[in-house]
Parts: sequence; C-alpha cells; structure tokens
Amino acid sequence: MIMCMSDILCVTNRKLCQGDFLVRIEQIAACHPAGIILREKDMQPEEYKELAAAVMGICEQHGVKCILHSFTDVAISLHADAIHLPLHLLREMTQEQKSCFTDLGASCHSVEDALEAQALGCTYITAGHVFETDCKKGLPGRGLEFLRSVCAAVDIPVYGIGGIDADNIALVRNAGANGACLMSSLMVTEDVAGLLKAMEG
Repeated sequence: MIMCMSDILCVTNRKLCQGDFLVRIEQIAACHPAGIILREKDMQPEEYKELAAAVMGICEQHGVKCILHSFTDVAISLHADAIHLPLHLLREMTQEQKSCFTDLGASCHSVEDALEAQALGCTYITAGHVFETDCKKGLPGRGLEFLRSVCAAVDIPVYGIGGIDADNIALVRNAGANGACLMSSLMVTEDVAGLLKAMEG
C-alpha cells in the first residue's frame, strides 16, 4: 500500500525529459512524491533493467516508492516490490508473480476496468485520462463524472491521470480520488520542486 504525505504519483517519459533523465529522477525523488512509476515501456527488457536498477537506487536513497512498469520478469529479478501494468498484462500474471509485489497497480479507462483490476488483486489503480492532455492529443478527457464513478465503484485507492495540474487537482480530489499522476509537466518543467509544491492539497 502506497503510504506518503504526498498524493502525487510521478510517471516518467524519458523522451520528454529536458536534460539528463537520472538527474530529473533525482530532482523528483528529492521532493518525496507518493511514488515514481518508471513507465519506459518501449525499451528492451535488458535496457529497462539497467535503467530500473539506477532509478530504484535513487528512490531508495530518498525513501520514495519506485514502481516499475510492464516488465514483470525484470521487476521480479530486481526484487522490486511494486509494479504497474496495463490491464492486458495484469490478466496474464500468475498468482506466484503477484505474490512478489506488495503494490500492484493497473491503468483503467472505465468502471469495468477498475472492477476487474480490483478483482485481479490490484492494491491501487490509475483512472484516465480525466482531462484533455498533450499525451493524447485530440482525444477529449473522460471527465470528472467518469472519475467519480470509478472511485465509487472500487475499494482501493484511485489516482486520476491525464491533464491534471495545479488549477484542477482540487476537482480530482473532490471527485473521490486518492491523488493524481503527473507525467509530461514533470518531465519538461524547469522547477520540479515548485511544480510539486503547487500541487499540494
């Protein structure tokens, strides 16, 4: 279970990152978010393993939860205790694989997804995209009513994702979400600490 004063999960995208990626991870970890999801799913497993080991080390130094993404076998080999998966990969996990993790998350895009993720053993989920976002250009956000419905349907923590910023995060919290995910803005900002400070409740 993710326990932290912050309610922000930071989702990485090294391709958007301005400057050295590990320096950016260090800057984020120093601000103590609820967790950092290493979402570099386009990498080859060996590449990802090398990066994940470095990121896990940085997170450990700062006492921040590191959540690996998609690469279940890599996560198990690194003794990671948290992983986040798209629903199709979650469905393929064995009970033995699930038992390796204390935190198991999934990306959900409907109430049905959320209920399935909970039934499959998730300890938290992300729900989105809530607002229109650069990551999904041209696709309207699913909206706050969608988020409210997901939060009401499950008994596990829900983190809103997609287009969330300091101006609308209160709406996300008021919809019942336990917190929010940030990706693009954290990768490109020149002031990581200032951005995360602005997101505080």
